[in-house]
Parts: sequence; C-alpha cells; structure tokens
Amino acid sequence: MATSASDKAALRFVLATLVLNAIGFGIIVPVAPKLIMHLGEATLAEASAIGGWMAFIYAATQFIFSPIMGNLSDRFGRRPVLLASLAGFALDFLILAVAPTLLWVFVARAVAGVFGATNGPAQAVIADITPPEERSRRYGLLGAAFGAGFVLGPAIGGVLGDIDFRLPFIAAAAICGVNFIYGWFALPETLAPENRRPFLWSRANPFGALKQARQMKGVLTLAFAYFLWQVAGLVYPMTWPYFTMGRYGWSSGIVGASLAAVGVFMVLVQIFILPRLVSAVGERRTALYGAIGAGLAMFGYAAATQSWMALMLLPLMAAQSLVHPNLTALMTRQANASNQGELQGFASSVMAVGSIVAPLAYNPLHAWFTGPDAPVLFHGAAYVLAGLFGLGTVLILWRVKDRA
Repeated sequence: MATSASDKAALRFVLATLVLNAIGFGIIVPVAPKLIMHLGEATLAEASAIGGWMAFIYAATQFIFSPIMGNLSDRFGRRPVLLASLAGFALDFLILAVAPTLLWVFVARAVAGVFGATNGPAQAVIADITPPEERSRRYGLLGAAFGAGFVLGPAIGGVLGDIDFRLPFIAAAAICGVNFIYGWFALPETLAPENRRPFLWSRANPFGALKQARQMKGVLTLAFAYFLWQVAGLVYPMTWPYFTMGRYGWSSGIVGASLAAVGVFMVLVQIFILPRLVSAVGERRTALYGAIGAGLAMFGYAAATQSWMALMLLPLMAAQSLVHPNLTALMTRQANASNQGELQGFASSVMAVGSIVAPLAYNPLHAWFTGPDAPVLFHGAAYVLAGLFGLGTVLILWRVKDRA
C-alpha cells in the first residue's frame, strides 16, 4: 500500500488518467464506422476492413516504440514519458477531429502508436509504489478505472455522434488536453534516482526486450498467454460496432449504451470479485476463471442472433477484466525495481503484436462473411476465432504453475 503523500498523488493521477483515457477512447468507438464510411465513401463491410488497417498501423508503431518508451522511463523516470504519452493521445484525437481524408486518419493512428502508449508507463508507476503482493489488486483498480471511464465514454460518444460524428473526436482531444495539464501539476516522479539505469539501444527494441525477458524466469510463458488474450479480447474494439450494427441494426447510441453497460459490469467485477478471488485462489486461477468466462461469451456472441441474446451476454463479457491485471501482476514479480519499465515496455510490445494480429484476422474475416461475396452470411465468424484464441490462453493458464 502507498503510504507517502507522493505515492498517493501518483496513484490518484494514474487512476484519473485511466478514467479520462477510457472516456476518450470510448467516445470515438460508436462513431468510428461513420467517420470511415464518410471519408472513404465506403459501405459498412468495407469500413470494417479499413478500420482493421487503421488498427494495424497503430499497433505496428506501438510495437516498435513501446520498448523505447519503457527504457526511457527506466532512464529518465516515469513522469516525462507518461506526460509525452498523454500529449500524443491529445494530438491523435485532434487530427481525427479535423481529418479531411482517410490518409490523415492513418497519420493520426501512427502518432498515437508512437507517443500514446500510456499503459506501460502507468503500470510501471504502480509497480514502483506497490509491493508485489498488492499489485494484482492495484492493477484491478486500474481496470476498474478504465471500466468507469468506459461507462461514460461510449454513452457520451453515442449521444454526440447522433448530433455530428466529429463531435466525439473533439471532445476526446479536449479531455486528453485537460489530463495533460492535470498531470503536469499533479504527477510526482516515482522512480528513485538510484533505481535508474542507462538507456541502451540494444535493449530499447522489440528483439532486445525479448532477449532481456528470456532472463526473467517464467515471463515468456506468461507473455504468450498475454499475447493470446490480447488477440482474443480485441475482437470487441475491432468489430463490435460493425457486428452489432450489421447483425442487430443498432444505432450509434445503442452501441454506446451497450459498451457503457459492459463498463459498469467491469467496474463491479474488479471492485467486488477480483480481490476476493485473488485472496481465495491466487492470481493465476483468477485469470484462468476470467478467461473461461469471457471465452464462453465470445462463442455465445457467435451464436446470438437476437438483440436480447447479445444483451444477456454483456455481464459474461465483463469476465475478461479478471485476466489482464492478474497476468500483469504475475509478470511484474519477475522484474526488479530497475527494469520494471523495460518489462512493461516488453509487455506493451507483446500487446502490440496482438494488436497487429487482431485487425488482420478479425476485420477481413468479418468483412468477408458479411459482404456481397460471402459464401454464407455469418456475422459471428470473428467471435468464433476470438474464442479459439481465448481457449489457448485457458490452456496455458491451466498448465502453468503458481509462483510465490
């Protein structure tokens, strides 16, 4: 537990950052298809494929730059890197708000991939100020903060998007700008000078980060589960608006409301269920149970043909919020104070690889099975594939041993 005023200030800022970032991210989800369809003069199926390539650009740049950001945070501290990330997100949303062509949308996504990786520095801050036995609970708080923001974000985005599809992007840029100003005055540095290490280009790249991760016992196995789960969970941000609009005829407002409902369930899970499960069965089994529940939801959506079926599965979808914080906590146990940023940079690269795979897998698959040349109309094809990736995570967590 954080005891100093500085640690408490850092925790408050990180939680506020996750809330505001989730609002900013959630605001644009319901209207992203409209932006792509408008700028690209595309159908909904075509917009799904274009949205996949946008996500690919973001993930590819994040894959390259996440280890650099992680190593920079180990050298110069968490504060400057986290503030730079917040500025990157603000610039990304601002470009999206005024983008005249699809090319500018791709430029904005690249900018976000380079500078907008807030998760790694934020998680390194938590590792700096939290003892190992408390980290899963603290990472659960991060998830709850994201869930709280995701309650408001899609709901606001759905309302604003029904007025003008560019309004949510303007609102997201403003929110990130306010967050940056707040951080400039409120965020203390959490990495002590004696725990910093020199910046080395040989380690500040995905392959160098992989080499260092191999020296941490058990990290690669957990990282592979991390990767599979990242791919599985991304089926929702990659396809949810296209899936629900196409299969159920939902509007932007209903899409936003459904995501807000998931945010509510995620907050409840991470506040009331996660800490009790971790205390009772440990971090690994908690992650395992979450992967099983969320995997069942993915297969359920593949089969759900009616709106009421989709709505009934929303609470089960929230089980995914048990997986990420516990995998993160398990991985941080294998690093020391001087290389937490490097580990988080490596973890961000693993997530980025998953973010590269997901749009290349889901969006073309969804576009193919919902387009005019589909061999059979099947809106749930991407969710079958996501369930299989989730099954891989379950098998790894089933076999890996609990570690002290």
